[in-house]
Amino acid sequence: MKQIYMYRFVFLLVLFAKIGVAQSGSSLEEILTFEEYLGYVKQYHPLLKKANLQLSIGEANLLKARGGFDPKVEVDYQRKEFKKTEYFNQLNAAFKIPTWYGVEFKANFEQNSGKYLNPNLTVPEDGLYSAGISLALAQGLLINERMATLKKAKFFIEQSQAAKELLVNDLVFEASKAYFEWLETHNEFVIYTKFLSNAKMRFNAVKRNVEVGEKSAIDSIEAKITYQNRKLNLEVARLKTRKAALKASNFLWLKNVPLEIQEYVCPETPNQTVLESSLVLEGITQSSGFLENHPKLRALAAKIDGLEVDQSLKRNKLLPKLNLQYNLLSPDVDQFSNFTVANYKTFVNFSMPLFLRKERGALKLAKLKLQDANFERISTSLVIQNKIDATTAEVNSLKIQNNFISGVVTGYEKMLAGEERKFKLGESSLFLINSREQKLIEATLKRNALRIKSLKATASLYNALGLSDQN
Repeated sequence: MKQIYMYRFVFLLVLFAKIGVAQSGSSLEEILTFEEYLGYVKQYHPLLKKANLQLSIGEANLLKARGGFDPKVEVDYQRKEFKKTEYFNQLNAAFKIPTWYGVEFKANFEQNSGKYLNPNLTVPEDGLYSAGISLALAQGLLINERMATLKKAKFFIEQSQAAKELLVNDLVFEASKAYFEWLETHNEFVIYTKFLSNAKMRFNAVKRNVEVGEKSAIDSIEAKITYQNRKLNLEVARLKTRKAALKASNFLWLKNVPLEIQEYVCPETPNQTVLESSLVLEGITQSSGFLENHPKLRALAAKIDGLEVDQSLKRNKLLPKLNLQYNLLSPDVDQFSNFTVANYKTFVNFSMPLFLRKERGALKLAKLKLQDANFERISTSLVIQNKIDATTAEVNSLKIQNNFISGVVTGYEKMLAGEERKFKLGESSLFLINSREQKLIEATLKRNALRIKSLKATASLYNALGLSDQN
């Protein structure tokens, strides 16, 4: 527990360095900027460690696949003795070097003895050396299991990298949405605080006028109702802000310790430069070139490459098995010239199923999986492109809508100011002022909602393009 409190103390000291006066009151409020917020998300969130694990798994699979080409030492020793009779004593040691294609080099040493030794195992007393080669002349020559495994492991590395980028992209996108929702509710709270102050001031003024007989009691009741409605709206906004702050807190961590945004911490609307910089959107003027490099499409492309390797392996299984071994023999290994073609051992193996039903079925399944993956890639490509186009159109449209709503708010502000002047001159009523003010509140809230929509649309464009600090 002490460690948790220490981290939270450090968090408050480091994270909230900027301090400003909130417009909702005179107390000091600490500002958590969007740039600082995302900085902590990108650096400390546990999901980033999970993303790195994806890449580590791919690298481990690649290392495992490369093990299929490791040189190998084999030693086989057998001995049988019964009733003081040595039946056989056999030693067979080999050193094998597999290669990329279906070729394997082999060096061997045999030393066998015994009363009942199989005659074909008879070798010189000091043993027999051999050096040779093993060939797969049909099935397994151009592609085999270990070649296919290594190729697919390399493609899996690409899939892991793309999966890591997608995970980071989704994390930043969800964190950004949470911050903008918090910002929207905080702005609502500030708006209602401002209009609550107006309603309170108006209620006190009307109340004094009623006391001196200049206004009727009904005006005091109307002003009080408006004031109470404003307090109700403010309390609702306070609750929404707190819930949104806690939701944004889900993305804040420090050294594996979850952090909580306190009530005196406020968000800040990011300017366009900060927004684009934090979301890696700087310098992007058109999105057409980003489709090919989208991590989801790269992951599907790597998957298709792996399925093509699998299809080639299954097609190779249709060939017959024709394995050849040829070994040069010598009782003396001191000089390579001792190995001559006059002393050799050879082995030929041939096998082939008559109907190939198992192999043909496996090949058909591999082809169907490949077709399915290609269809998925085509469909996903279209979906991503349409999502990019739709999000780009939304970003551009919201810029226009924000310009319009700003003009509407300005117009309502002027109408309210004019109505208040008329009220002071006795030419208007409290009802009209409240009506004008309610329209202004609605327009101000709508402007706030459109501004947040614009920020979210920019984050959605970041998500649609598949961008992240990783790529």
